Amino acid sequence: MSKLDELKARKEKIRLGGGEKAIEKQHQSGKLTARERINHLLDEGSFVEIDAFVEHRCTQFGMLGKEAPGEGVVCGYGQIDGRPVYIFAQDFTVLGGSLGEKHADKICKVQRMALESGVPLIGIQDSGGARVQEGIDALAGFGNIFKNNVNASGVIPQISVILGPCAGGATYSPALTDFILMVENIGKMFITGPDVIKTVTGEEIDQETLGGAMTHNSVSGVAHYMDATEEECFARIRELLSYLPSNNMEKAPVVASDDDINRVDEKLNTIVPDNPNKAYDMMDIIESLADDGVFMEYQPLFAKNIICGFMRLNGKSVGVIANQPKMNGGCMDIDASDKGARFIRTCDAFNIPMLTLEDVPGFLPGSEQEYGGIIRHGAKMLYAYSEATVPMVTVITRKGFGGSYIAMCSKHLGADFVYAWPHAQLAVMGASGAANIVFRKEIKAADDPAAKRAEKIKEYEDTVANPYIGAARGYVDDVIEPALTRKYVISAFEILQNKRQTRPAKKHGNIPL
Repeated sequence: MSKLDELKARKEKIRLGGGEKAIEKQHQSGKLTARERINHLLDEGSFVEIDAFVEHRCTQFGMLGKEAPGEGVVCGYGQIDGRPVYIFAQDFTVLGGSLGEKHADKICKVQRMALESGVPLIGIQDSGGARVQEGIDALAGFGNIFKNNVNASGVIPQISVILGPCAGGATYSPALTDFILMVENIGKMFITGPDVIKTVTGEEIDQETLGGAMTHNSVSGVAHYMDATEEECFARIRELLSYLPSNNMEKAPVVASDDDINRVDEKLNTIVPDNPNKAYDMMDIIESLADDGVFMEYQPLFAKNIICGFMRLNGKSVGVIANQPKMNGGCMDIDASDKGARFIRTCDAFNIPMLTLEDVPGFLPGSEQEYGGIIRHGAKMLYAYSEATVPMVTVITRKGFGGSYIAMCSKHLGADFVYAWPHAQLAVMGASGAANIVFRKEIKAADDPAAKRAEKIKEYEDTVANPYIGAARGYVDDVIEPALTRKYVISAFEILQNKRQTRPAKKHGNIPL
């Protein structure tokens, strides 16, 4: 055999991973192989593999002479929509994709290369976990990966794709990245599996209920996106990257748009009900403002009382944080605070301006929220907005009460421009509740308490709970006609595009985690 033939034979063996039977089994379980996944995700023909010939050096517990083509993980770089990315995909056909010393070394190498090159890193997880035969060497590998995740955090976008089991310590690498995507009935994440749980606690639960895509997208909030198929998941990754820069020194790509920046939407003038307690869909406002009505929601199944996501204004990426009156009246709670704060920090890390749409009556009351630490969790929103240095514009569509008014990117936390719609109410609390406190004696002494109460509510609205008081103080930059909101917001972001701010020198702040 010639040297060239030997090279081809070696590469073909590596390409087959665990072999044709293992590949067939992977397909029968409804999953693509590692290489198929990479080829589906990246631009055609762009993938360049590195470290294909790496081998393990474990000699214990039957590992001596045991082959693991590619060491159970495929690593390299390529392009998505012409933009460079680094990628690794665990190969479940090789020793169940288990992570050993050299498997981890391959991942660490592409992590470092992505960081040094300033390009996004995508990790496809499909692994049985730590390679038991390698003991502490496998654990050291996990630790090195985690450290690299943290070093790259806020520098390059890190995207984790859960397309198989991801259990125990392996879950913490995705948890340290910026975005986690899962596919229904394929991706699973949990610290301890059903068998261990049953042994230790007696609880019986299946894998999908414990750590499936729906669980982590709607209940735990660990994941950010869920899709029905791997192909749909890969399309979502491509869409997500289109809103993000390659690193923290760049801005997100600008997309050509023919949507008129001065477009007027008359329906916004009547979208907010006259009854302050009646709900409406904030998503209608978001889609009205966005270029061509396109909005990519973030964690759409979790904490639905707050909406987060990406849109474009005049072709430029903007992060949106908005209260949703349709859910719990738009009240802030523990989960909404966590979701919002995390998204705010993601946008700020990657130079994405933020638009806040505010209609918030307060933080959700109750012992469950207090015992769960709503003070601490709510403070995350205050912290995230206050430390952000990207351009920030806030539009108050209806309510802004109490501490939640401040928390939704008020002028006091650093909003560059604050606009209010004419019917906006800004106060410590709603006029109805305020009247019961401020005018309690007058209402009680009146011949007709109901009429007096209505009179005092109107008085409070006219003198305190309206946008013109905030405008008089300079806390609201302008009170605008709702139909013209897109024009105002785009103009604000245009003038802010070269905004620069500095912060006091420090090692890092102490966010209330």
